[in-house]
Amino acid sequence: MRKILVTGGLGQIGSELIQRLREVYGTNNIIASGRRKKPGHEELIESGPFEIVNVNNPIELSNVAKKHNVNTIIHLAAILSAVGENNPQACWDVNMNGLYNVLEVGREENLSIFTPSSIAAFGPSTPPDKTPQDTIQRPTTMYGVTKVAGELLCDYYFKRFNLDTRGVRFPGLISYETLPGGGTTDYAVHIYYDAIKHKRYTSFIDKGTKMDMMYMPDALDAIINLMEANPKRLIHRNAFNITAMSFEPEEIKDSIKKFIPEFELMYDVDPVRQQIADSWPNSLDDSAAREEWGWDPKYDLDSMTKDMLEKLKIKLNK
Repeated sequence: MRKILVTGGLGQIGSELIQRLREVYGTNNIIASGRRKKPGHEELIESGPFEIVNVNNPIELSNVAKKHNVNTIIHLAAILSAVGENNPQACWDVNMNGLYNVLEVGREENLSIFTPSSIAAFGPSTPPDKTPQDTIQRPTTMYGVTKVAGELLCDYYFKRFNLDTRGVRFPGLISYETLPGGGTTDYAVHIYYDAIKHKRYTSFIDKGTKMDMMYMPDALDAIINLMEANPKRLIHRNAFNITAMSFEPEEIKDSIKKFIPEFELMYDVDPVRQQIADSWPNSLDDSAAREEWGWDPKYDLDSMTKDMLEKLKIKLNK
């Protein structure tokens, strides 16, 4: 049975993943952690084991892993793309030194490690359509730089120390549970909230800008399924392309209008985030993940839109 420490446990992915992991592995086998207790997360913090962990403090990290006798770390603590451009020094410090500390604890304690990469690991010189699993990676953001370096570092720890490291390149993630924390694809979450609350949304990403996206239930399945996959089948251990859909703002507008006909979409483009989006692929080739561990997303744009709007109406009491 896995006993899992989740870093960054109060973030967009972690807050939902922890609930799902506790359903699969048992409440006491999942140790949530964060740098501090955030308001609004009381239910998660009180629902099972929770520890204050700063991933930049290797002693603190190691002590918590030993205290709970964990055999797996799912490392989600990171600074995202748009926030990272505002403070690239902090982005490097948290994303790289934090990952190094997790890998060292994994090496010392013989743990399994999952850490996500991102479509941000690609850049403007990457083939933009059906981006191959193995291709040129020259990102133009600090977040992207840390993701490429993280992929290589995890590969190194597997090859040099036989550490069981695994990961995926996440596209933009969409969820009704937790708002995102400063990424370039955040518009694809906020648009649903404003569709229900105001029947209109002003996008900071320009029309015609395609990006890969995924509904959070599929992302959670990807983490669990990859961690449970037969290691003998895995070739690309730390950087599997995965995707579920690719769309531009106009397409998500059209999908929402099927359920809210009066919805309107306007634009006020953020040049920083638009520049980041323009450097990323339009779509990913996820055939390696499908072949090596059976990746198979369940949601497309319309089924995600239907579920998002239904769930948000309940959440927002609309």
